Amino acid sequence: MNEEIPDRDSIDRLGEEASREIAESPDLKALEQTRIVWLGRKGKLTSALRSIGKLPADQRPIIGGIINEWKERLGVLFENRCAELFGSCSDKEPYPGDPTLPGRRNWEGGLHILHRVIKDIKQIFYRMGYSIAEGPDVELDYYNFEALNFPADHPSRDLQDTFYVNSDILLRTQTSPVQVRYMEKNEPPLRIISPGRVYRNETPDPSHAAEFFQIEGLYVDKDVSLADLRNDITFFVHQFFGADAKVRFRPHFFPFTEPSAEADMTCFGCRGEGCSICQKTGWIEIMGAGMVHPNVFEFAGYDPDSVTGFAFGMGIERMAMLKYGIDDIRRFLANDMRFLKQFWNETWVGVQE
Repeated sequence: MNEEIPDRDSIDRLGEEASREIAESPDLKALEQTRIVWLGRKGKLTSALRSIGKLPADQRPIIGGIINEWKERLGVLFENRCAELFGSCSDKEPYPGDPTLPGRRNWEGGLHILHRVIKDIKQIFYRMGYSIAEGPDVELDYYNFEALNFPADHPSRDLQDTFYVNSDILLRTQTSPVQVRYMEKNEPPLRIISPGRVYRNETPDPSHAAEFFQIEGLYVDKDVSLADLRNDITFFVHQFFGADAKVRFRPHFFPFTEPSAEADMTCFGCRGEGCSICQKTGWIEIMGAGMVHPNVFEFAGYDPDSVTGFAFGMGIERMAMLKYGIDDIRRFLANDMRFLKQFWNETWVGVQE
């Protein structure tokens, strides 16, 4: 499947075959092996999703959506079959506790707001044909700065901005190093997002934190343009914030992109009229973006005369604050149940020992 260009019929055949194998799994061990084969990081459906970069641009969101629909459907089938097998096994065993003891207190729980936002953002980019790439939190200076075209005297390299382990090792300040690592091991075309924690030597305040989440995107192919960048970012904004959100781009500077831009959307507070939230401008910054700098391609081993690409990056906490009207980034780490319960739309029941 890795070499085959996916289409609707081939994906449906894979999904139906996976459904049968899940239903016919005789025990929990076999069921888990089936899940790995089909839904694991190197599973058949995951491989199919990665291969949609070979498709024409207008077909990628369609086929990507079909693959993700099957992944969600198979996930439900897996959970149901798991419950069936677990129940059938436990019924044959004696009751594990003393039925005369008082019951334990159950707690109602739900997804953390940041987990929900990351999940929502991933799903949007999955539908656009992006796949996930990950990298280490403890990073080399080479990948965090040098391979991203940061000059030796750039301010972000200073101790007051970056947590260093030693002169060559640091806590990554962005998830962009993942892009370089991925390009070193993969040939274009490629379309990835890289979510993860990042760290900066900053004093926490309502809008800054020393530890937070970012998600960055990278698309590399022949003849990728600023128009493609604008289309993908606009699609994301409309899916995440709503169809009435408008997007604009302003010139900016980043060492790893050229040209570079910052993307703004209409203020959620005043809908573009001007208010204290947007400082009377009607716009709010949401992310940085731009065309990948030729020097970055050279560091990754690509020929900048043969390929082009764009990159973008956004803070997860900032996306959550803008969407839900949260006024202080420190709330995400405070573990205040009064705050967290406002965003529970799916609940689970845990047991307190």
